[in-house]
Amino acid sequence: MCPIWRLLVLLSLLSVPSALQEQPWRGLTKTHMDSKPALARIIAQGLMKHNAEGRIQNLRLMDSLNASGQTAPGMVGWLISGMSLQHQQESSANITNIQLDYGGIRMSFHKEWFSANILLEFDIDLRLPFNNKIIKTHACMNLAVEFWLEKDEFGRRHLVIGNCSVEPSSIYTTVLTEDISPKMKHFLRNFRGNLAKVIPHLVESQVCPLIGEILRQLDVKLLKSLMEQASAHERNQL
Repeated sequence: MCPIWRLLVLLSLLSVPSALQEQPWRGLTKTHMDSKPALARIIAQGLMKHNAEGRIQNLRLMDSLNASGQTAPGMVGWLISGMSLQHQQESSANITNIQLDYGGIRMSFHKEWFSANILLEFDIDLRLPFNNKIIKTHACMNLAVEFWLEKDEFGRRHLVIGNCSVEPSSIYTTVLTEDISPKMKHFLRNFRGNLAKVIPHLVESQVCPLIGEILRQLDVKLLKSLMEQASAHERNQL
């Protein structure tokens, strides 16, 4: 993250908590973002700044599917592993219409521990060499990441990044294209199962390092202050 962005974040939060309640951050695309905890807004602003959606859209999904073809179950494994190199090159699986819910980032706080949950969804346009028709599949999932402040032997706090992963139970895929042959439906069932194994790791590889980088730019004292403010806000809502 560039020094200018880090400076802007710190300057925007110097008057915590009153300024955060009076002035919404500029540049955020969701109007209901203004009521979100400051940390949620910081994460959202950083992900937009670093073009998280563009990074996910540029993932080489077909390469990952081809690499997993040897262990893919059923027809998916047979099809991918049986393709010639030329046919694999003619196939494509492109991520489109990605939507990362910046305004819906959910934060949870407990003392000096906090977590963020981010919903994202996108379409996958699949083209196979034996079928010129584009088959569109929709995927959605929830990414959960946890952090906490930990003291060293000198009593100084530092940020620890814990688990950051797509929740397996949140992964959902559905085929949007209609008029599909029974044989292709069988293939797509296995294809969706393979997607559920491949996509989470690809998404994590792009989003998790960004979130860690965003929060590491914050002063630890400021981060602790924001966590205390958010916890107090949660208690007042009970």
